Amino acid sequence: MTLISIDDRIAVFGSGGMAGSAICRALQNHGYEKLLMPSRVELDCLDHNKVAHWIDLYKPNVVILAAAKVGGILANNQQPADFLLDNIKIQTHVIESAWSVGVRRLLFLGSSCIYPKFAEQPIREEALLTGPLEPTNEWYAIAKISGIKLCESLRRQYGFDAISLMPTNLYGTGDNYNPSASHVLPALLRRFHEAKQRGDQTVTCWGTGSPLREFLHADDLGEACVFSLENWSALAENAPCDDAGQPLAFLNVGTGVDLSIHQLANRIAATVGFNGTVEWDTSKPDGTPKKQLDVSRLRSMGWTAAISLSEGLAQAYADFKQALSTNSLRG
Repeated sequence: MTLISIDDRIAVFGSGGMAGSAICRALQNHGYEKLLMPSRVELDCLDHNKVAHWIDLYKPNVVILAAAKVGGILANNQQPADFLLDNIKIQTHVIESAWSVGVRRLLFLGSSCIYPKFAEQPIREEALLTGPLEPTNEWYAIAKISGIKLCESLRRQYGFDAISLMPTNLYGTGDNYNPSASHVLPALLRRFHEAKQRGDQTVTCWGTGSPLREFLHADDLGEACVFSLENWSALAENAPCDDAGQPLAFLNVGTGVDLSIHQLANRIAATVGFNGTVEWDTSKPDGTPKKQLDVSRLRSMGWTAAISLSEGLAQAYADFKQALSTNSLRG
């Protein structure tokens, strides 16, 4: 018996984004058809009254919060207030409204950037709030930490069945390829594709190429979300606990395998078919030197990522070219 039912009305906030759309696909693949998927046009999550009214009107049994203002290093550096304020508002409005009307279960999506810049590797859930954050995305990270703690506090004080997942770097169908707002993998994929199209002999990438990163296909995240909603409640007696024996409010989601940005660039060049050379602009920031998640807790519950990086890159590039050909490319 699972913790959610095919008869549940499941609201997915952020269903139009890469993570949200992957979650919707996974839910449908598992037989969940009563999905509520408000668009940005239909519902502005920055407006508390509108969010509260929408949730009260449609009365979902389960809420998945994948909506967020997201972007890469450049966007975070240029818009710190927007990343902090917008994300805190979105999270608070949805989580508080869901709790206040009696939603049975809630899943909040965070990010692995919540962890300290120099956390011990691989990063366990206990590393949260044990050191300074990476300055290039601390505003987004602080907002996500607030969301985790809001879910945890509502569970502790009121018994609200809210859980959180912390995915590593995501990529896949529906990614954002805007050069000034995308994350490293989609930014590199677009850069190498355009260089190949122009016949360039070199591609310049930011930083030294030495930082190590872990990448998870969005469809794997979607499967992890369905698995967690079906099998994990922080209120259950057998819930995963931290080192102090307290139920964990959030779990890491990833592959548990990382590679350098230099290696990633070479893999993307090969996927795209770019045969030139790669140069590195060391005047640009590297960010956190290594960020690999310890995914042992979710793995011990029975879930592991299924899509290899090679398979995922091929899928992502095919999706990119399809979106480009139909003028539906994000960014």
